[in-house]
Amino acid sequence: MTDKLACYAVSEGQSHQRGFEEKPHPYRTAFERDRDRIMHCSAFRRLEGKTQVFMPGVNDHYRTRLTHSIEVAQIGRTIARVLNLDESLTEAICLGHDLGHSPFGHAGEKTLDDLMASFGGFEHNRQALRIVDLLEHPYPDFAGLNLMYETRLGIARHHGPYDESAVDEFSELNCSLEGQVADIADRIAYNCHDLEDGLRAGLINEAGLKDVKLFADAQAKIGARAITDGAVRNTRTAKSIIDMLVSDCLHTSKASIMSADVKLPSDVYQAKGKLIELSDAARTDLGRLEEFLFENMYMHELLQTINRDVAEWLTRVFAKFCAGPELMPRYFQKLVSTEGLQRTVCDYIAGMTDWYCLSMLEEI
Repeated sequence: MTDKLACYAVSEGQSHQRGFEEKPHPYRTAFERDRDRIMHCSAFRRLEGKTQVFMPGVNDHYRTRLTHSIEVAQIGRTIARVLNLDESLTEAICLGHDLGHSPFGHAGEKTLDDLMASFGGFEHNRQALRIVDLLEHPYPDFAGLNLMYETRLGIARHHGPYDESAVDEFSELNCSLEGQVADIADRIAYNCHDLEDGLRAGLINEAGLKDVKLFADAQAKIGARAITDGAVRNTRTAKSIIDMLVSDCLHTSKASIMSADVKLPSDVYQAKGKLIELSDAARTDLGRLEEFLFENMYMHELLQTINRDVAEWLTRVFAKFCAGPELMPRYFQKLVSTEGLQRTVCDYIAGMTDWYCLSMLEEI
């Protein structure tokens, strides 16, 4: 392993740069600055109060959107470093990939999409781009964070089994390998950590997972029968699955990159398929785990009951601010003339934490 970037990695010299020209920083690269801008923005901090699977505050040990994003970044950095990709760009995309999530997780996203059906819909990847391009405003000379083109592309093109980007302003068929790393790191992270949280919550149990190959292989690898502490056993199992999937990803992706014979980032952009991927066997095994989690955890009656409440909550809050836009902060009030009333209200609600949104209900 070397510190030198691979020829197909994104480099600052080959970048399409920023929308607004800025002087180089004396000791940070452009992509390090992007990472830091995302990490220091208010939308990133609010992820602490947004649902991953369980509402924040229910149990201090469950993941939030913030801790999930940090865990995605850790996995992404590892993969990028071993493949000699730009680690800072990868980390920036990983940290920013969920900025656009609404309160209450995917149930909240679906409700906002329904409410915005006549006004362009709502999709969290597109919303993340709106946040970094418009809604965050820490600089006096322009709106947004003025991120590098490749960081914006990676955030906009993020997708997985449950996410399909609706952003169409970019001409590239694919995002960079760094962006593809963020996609696979996200998929690995949420499956393994949702599994661990589901076991902790008692929504699923080890006996039900005995026929899920990834789970069984991980338990065999760690000698689970000898670990009597259930919490420790669950954590070690999840970590073992991460290790197996990351190792598989590295081996498979190296072969895919070599087979595609990409020489430049532009070759990656025009490739028809992803080059950062899992083997067929690992993809099948991970798909089975995803099926199990969907059927037994995400569709659990406890979570579905909350999801039905979410639709009512957000519908009422949306109606409140559409009827009284003057109740929104001044920055959002100013956006109504250019962005439209419903879109601005959607922007405001999408940025709320779960508990702040519930506090709005108490005022209705």
